[in-house]
Amino acid sequence: MPDQSFETLLVQTDEGVLTITLNRPDALNALNASMRAELLAAVKTAGREDGIRAVIITGAGRGFCAGADLHGGSGERDFRHVITTEYNPLVEAVRSLPKPVIASVNGVAAGAGVSLALAADLVIAARGVRFVPAFHRIGLVPDSGLTRTLVRALGRHRALEILLGERQLGADDAYAAGLVAAVVPAERLPEATRELARRLAVGPTLGIGLTKRLVNAAEDASLADSLAAEAGLQEVAGRTEDHAEGVAAFGEKRDPEFHGR
Repeated sequence: MPDQSFETLLVQTDEGVLTITLNRPDALNALNASMRAELLAAVKTAGREDGIRAVIITGAGRGFCAGADLHGGSGERDFRHVITTEYNPLVEAVRSLPKPVIASVNGVAAGAGVSLALAADLVIAARGVRFVPAFHRIGLVPDSGLTRTLVRALGRHRALEILLGERQLGADDAYAAGLVAAVVPAERLPEATRELARRLAVGPTLGIGLTKRLVNAAEDASLADSLAAEAGLQEVAGRTEDHAEGVAAFGEKRDPEFHGR
């Protein structure tokens, strides 16, 4: 990733993995306007850089992300504008990034922080972490795609229990529901996240991106739509260098060496 200075993020690239750390620990990494803009810019840059083949999003300090910055001033109360021009593009950028995105949830995720975590492709959480929508506590409704995510994962009734504050969503519950890929001790979270990211970063990046595109489309697609989309993107994947390498490695009984092309 090109040298780029951020006020609210820490960024580091290592072995093809970009780690983005939300860096407002005193505010539990609440998403103020600067952080939203910088995070969107970092995700978009990751999409343009061939050397970046996986992305980790995590938080500094004891929280992952406390959601919107409730002390962010009157601009934060222009709800429709802020959501449609800042939050929604961020969620869409994470979901559409043609590379795997891992949310490494190191502490509480609240409000839009839950939306951000669950927008990732894979979520790893520290044991004891809680996902707290909390919109109802301030008289607001869930946003940034959270209703859609929870209803699809949990069903209407369980989603309402959580969104209305009648049921807690801890890390183990999220794992059981399929929202979280792994729950690990807090001290192992960075290592476990890096191990997963490195495995993905040496994978067939173009194929992973195309698979992600199919999975995103399949959430709302008919069977006929899914079949047609799979056929079209398989044609694209079948023309990649990584596919040729995978076939060659299979024939030679060795591990493939993918280069993301």
